[in-house]
This record gives sequence, structure tokens and C-alpha cells, in this order.
Amino acid sequence: MTLRPAPADTGIIFRRVDLPHPIEIPVNAVAVTDTRMASTISAQGVKVHTIEHLMSACSGLGLDNLYIDITAEEVPILDGSSASFVFLLQNAGIALQNTPKRFIRITQDVQVSEGNGDKVKWAKLSSYHGYKLSFEIDFQHPAVDSTGQRVEFDMETGVYARDIARARTFGFTKDVEMMRSTGLALGGGLDNAIVMDDYKVLNTDGLRYDNEFVKHKILDAMGDLYVLGKPLLAHYSAFRSGHALNNLLLRELLSRPDCYEIVTFDDEKLAPRGVAQLPPSW
Repeated sequence: MTLRPAPADTGIIFRRVDLPHPIEIPVNAVAVTDTRMASTISAQGVKVHTIEHLMSACSGLGLDNLYIDITAEEVPILDGSSASFVFLLQNAGIALQNTPKRFIRITQDVQVSEGNGDKVKWAKLSSYHGYKLSFEIDFQHPAVDSTGQRVEFDMETGVYARDIARARTFGFTKDVEMMRSTGLALGGGLDNAIVMDDYKVLNTDGLRYDNEFVKHKILDAMGDLYVLGKPLLAHYSAFRSGHALNNLLLRELLSRPDCYEIVTFDDEKLAPRGVAQLPPSW
């Protein structure tokens, strides 16, 4: 996979360069065609799986325009987090462009939900002068129950690279086996995921954060939401949400143009802190 600069207003575009004729897949909410275990985008029958960790890094770094040349159907899992993407992008350098940065500002609440009672899950976007994410999980597993299951991350007061980027994906041994049977996560294992059996975490080095499970859900959500193509000015809150519900939330938002507006800031001082400026180096 090779990441290349793109002109202003290009957006983020994946290019399958392993094909006889390279196929471009522009990232947007309706390009997401599969949300089982990961977020998959497609165009002209060509797919790229597991884009959410790389998209999360782009969101955390404020990257708007990028070509991503890839020679396979799945983005490399690396260590199961977005930390390597953040490190490599910051080392390559991030350029400021002359076109004003455009944001999607939420003006009215938008919410989607599934299930009832103890099966309910939901995700919501509310008006907020900045970008804040609140997430709560409820896995009812001994290893998860012993950690924090709710976290709030605000781009104004937090640092994505420090607070979120290192949180790894997680799953059960049976999930890894199932994904491998479908051709996904072929390199998946203890080196790039938190793996649990029915009782405990199997990784000998333990967790990177005390609340790494829910922090990874924040990481995923940032990637899922960034397929909008522009950074959000919003408070995202969710309970037991995942890739499918996050994408449903975006589609609901786009179907209600009265709930958002596209904005720029002529004076950077008027923009919310933490979303208008590039973050410091790693």
C-alpha cells in the first residue's frame, strides 16, 4: 500500500493498482457495501476491506486529500491499531493546502437504533462546537468487565496519537477462525489484536490502555464516520454501536439535509480548537 498526496478537494480515494486497469474507489458513505466485522468499500465490483483504521488515522490527523494505492483487497492490519499509520503519515509530513478546510456541522440531532430492551444499540450525532466522541460498550465478558467500558474523547483536550491510536482491535478465538475461513485477517493473531477465549485475554503483554476495548471502538467510530469525506463538527455518542450502525447513522444524516451544513472558517481563531490545526508531531 502506498499513500500519495492529492490536490485540494480530491478527498480520499483508494486505487486498486493490482488490476489490469487500476480502479478508483472514492471514499463516501454510500461506497460502504459491507460492514460485517469491518468496513468495506467498493466501486465497479472492486472492493477494499478493513479501511476503518487507516481512515481513523486520517481523521485524527486532519487529512482531507489522499490517494491510497493498494495491491490487494484488504488494508494491512499491521498491529491492529492505527498507530503505525499515524507514525508513518507524520514522518512523511502533512502539507497545508490553499483551499479552505470544509466541515460538516451538525445543526439538529440525528439518531439511529436497533433492537429493544437488553439488545438495544444506538448511535447519535448532536450539535457541538468541536468534535467529541462518547462510547459505551457492554460485552459481558470477564476480561472486558474488569476494564472501563465507557470513554469520552474530545479532539480539543485529547491527543489522538497518544490517547486513541494505539488501541487494538479485539475479538475471540472463534472470530479469528471465522474470518480466516472467509479470506479475511489471514495474518491475524496475537501480534495484531487482543484475542480472548471465554475467560481471559490471551496476549502475554496484556493491554495498552486500561480501557483499550472501548478506546478501540472510538478509533473504529472515527474511521467509520470519516467516510463522510469531511471532518465533523459534532458530538457522536453511542451505545454498543458498530460498523453497520455507524454507516446507517451517516446515511440517515445525508437523507436529512436540514440537520447539517457545510462550513469553513475565514478566521482560524473562530474554528474549534483541535480540529482546524494539524496535530503536533508524534
